[in-house]
Amino acid sequence: MEDILNPILEIKDLCVSYTSKVMAVKHVTVAIEKNSITAIMGPSGCGKSTLLRAINRMHELYRNIRVTGEILLNGEDVMEMDPTEERRHIGMVFQRPNPFPTMSIYDNVLAGYKLNGIRLPKSKKDEIVETNLRNVALWDEVKDSLNKRGTFLSGGQQQRLCIARALALRPDVLLMDEPTSALDPIATKYCEELMDDLKKQVTILIVTHNMSQAKRISDRSMFMFLGDLIEYDDTTTMFSHPKDPRTLSYLNGKMG
Repeated sequence: MEDILNPILEIKDLCVSYTSKVMAVKHVTVAIEKNSITAIMGPSGCGKSTLLRAINRMHELYRNIRVTGEILLNGEDVMEMDPTEERRHIGMVFQRPNPFPTMSIYDNVLAGYKLNGIRLPKSKKDEIVETNLRNVALWDEVKDSLNKRGTFLSGGQQQRLCIARALALRPDVLLMDEPTSALDPIATKYCEELMDDLKKQVTILIVTHNMSQAKRISDRSMFMFLGDLIEYDDTTTMFSHPKDPRTLSYLNGKMG
């Protein structure tokens, strides 16, 4: 595929090891275009979610996991940033909706500010809550219930609330680890339409097992196998003319 001239995110020779002998991600190098959706595909255990968590530096919570290589955000080394500051620039949404159960819908949206010790006047808080709930098409559904707990919402609404929470700090990149796998088809369609709209303001990387979803929503796709990045290309090109036989086998449903 063509070179990406101004990538927002550059991953260089990234390796993630769970023990000295087990490498879950092997020497991955890839550049991600700004304001795009990149799907990360591959069979279970291929390193997709591990790669995503490495970008968010979640592996630092575990002593036995070793990460090497470079991750650059707008040319700045993510590994050298304060982890809290880094996560303000790179947000994350998980497989299952996880609104903070003791917090209201209102406070869930503002959770990142509270965790970062950022004080805001009430008017600014109100603005952030409304703006981000509108961004995920949730405002009209919850504007009269902002003081209710986030767990009061349906599964699809909870996931949109989690996306709003991640967007509230205005990240450059949003990582999404199978965000629709626990949702029904209608909620999944809603979230896919939301992602397509959100890429105007944030770059999205999404791990998905759903090849049809990847084909529908992504601009570019990565195929991983046994920790290796096998292929990275324009999504239309990869699905119509995969270059590696392993990619073709996966896309044809012969590997899962």
